[in-house]
Amino acid sequence: MKRRTTFVALLAAVLLWPLMLAAEADYAPVVKGHALEFPRDHGSHPAFRTEWWYVTGWLEDSQGKSLGFQVTFFRTRPGNQQHNPSHFAARQILVAHAALADPAKGRLIHDQRMARAGFGLAEAAENDTDVHIDDWRLSREPGRYRAHIPARDFSLDLTLEITQPPLLQGEAGFSQKAADPRSASYYYSSPQLKVSGSIRRAGRDEPVRGTAWLDHEWSSEYLPQGAAGWDWVGINMDNGGALMAFRMRGKDGATLWAGGAHRRPDGKTARLRRDQIEFTQRRDWRSPLTGAAYPVACTVRAGDLQLDIEPLMENQELDARNTTGTIYWEGAVRALSGGRAIGKGYLELTGYWKPMKL
Repeated sequence: MKRRTTFVALLAAVLLWPLMLAAEADYAPVVKGHALEFPRDHGSHPAFRTEWWYVTGWLEDSQGKSLGFQVTFFRTRPGNQQHNPSHFAARQILVAHAALADPAKGRLIHDQRMARAGFGLAEAAENDTDVHIDDWRLSREPGRYRAHIPARDFSLDLTLEITQPPLLQGEAGFSQKAADPRSASYYYSSPQLKVSGSIRRAGRDEPVRGTAWLDHEWSSEYLPQGAAGWDWVGINMDNGGALMAFRMRGKDGATLWAGGAHRRPDGKTARLRRDQIEFTQRRDWRSPLTGAAYPVACTVRAGDLQLDIEPLMENQELDARNTTGTIYWEGAVRALSGGRAIGKGYLELTGYWKPMKL
């Protein structure tokens, strides 16, 4: 009788395993009207499927030459490991990307890391921004962020001084990505970060300074149905303002959804609706690595602004297949109006190589 009972229990476990996995993948929802709270929401949100802290910016080196840089930490929660009793179970996965756009090189210099969270080797704190993989780290303290990235072919050791309050995207941080409001994220930005510190390249340390933009976003939803990827731009305006604009693209290239925010120099912020955002291609760059064509020069209409976006250099394609499984274009750009430069920032173009899968 005991053997029969054991057999029945094992059979039940096998038959119910798919349901157990489904139950484990019970992610927290993004709810409209939920108020973000700081400093808590600077930290990690492990109940959600995915999250990222995204820093992009422009630097000026010791010779006055411009460089672009990117530091990104991703956190993702696999759905089928939450009740695995093993200490080695991958309940949270952390990924980090770092890149330097140097026109003298003509291409991105980049590195990437990935690790399961735990054992003090990779962690994302919940009470404030403090995320690291080994000796790569992004952290926040009163008034500033710090980024320490000893990458393979370069190093970044930067202090990013906070000069403005968080810019809540969408409706008070609820950023809708499709007509269905369930396709949304919690999302805020920290624009106009004042950067100082040093970089190491070619075996030599040198001081740098500049401006940067930080995005922090978390969600439990995949891309909207039918979406291939997105175009996103974040611009630190020379007058102290800030602009974020994005569009979700269908597989036919059409805009499925769009949004953004424009913070004016006086601090007043206008939320931009779908019909106020338009990305118009002006020039493609075709990757010799993948053959993908990216609209690296474009015109962005965002409310009453119309900006021509021009890249610092054309080859800013990032091959992240070893970590996030995709290739995309993420590059330093200038914003011009009437032929006059009025801001600097970053342009992100995803889904041009293959449709994005999060």
